[in-house]
Amino acid sequence: MHKVLSQCPVCSNPLTVQRLKCQSCQTVIENDFKLSKFEYLSSDQLYFIETFIRCRGSIKEVEKELGISYPTVRAKLDEVIISLGFSPKEAKQAKPTHDLLDALEKGEISADEAISQLKK
Repeated sequence: MHKVLSQCPVCSNPLTVQRLKCQSCQTVIENDFKLSKFEYLSSDQLYFIETFIRCRGSIKEVEKELGISYPTVRAKLDEVIISLGFSPKEAKQAKPTHDLLDALEKGEISADEAISQLKK
């Protein structure tokens, strides 16, 4: 089977699904169906998200798995966040928390300092 096309090859606008068919009993359902936000991600973005999930969200593990740097992982994650329809501002709001946790992991700040900054 082929992957569902999510964008029109002529004008690049989003496509909708209008017909579903059961391979087992041949039942056909016709209507306008909305695709998941994830259907609109590129193959590279989906692979990145699969890797990110497989690594349980650990940026360090994603770095190792994909052989890319921390800034590249962050950039790819921000790109996916934006592609899923969230604003760049929302994508950047997660960065201070991650930076804080990264500093804690490296021993640059204490747990008490991290908790204090998270409460701000």
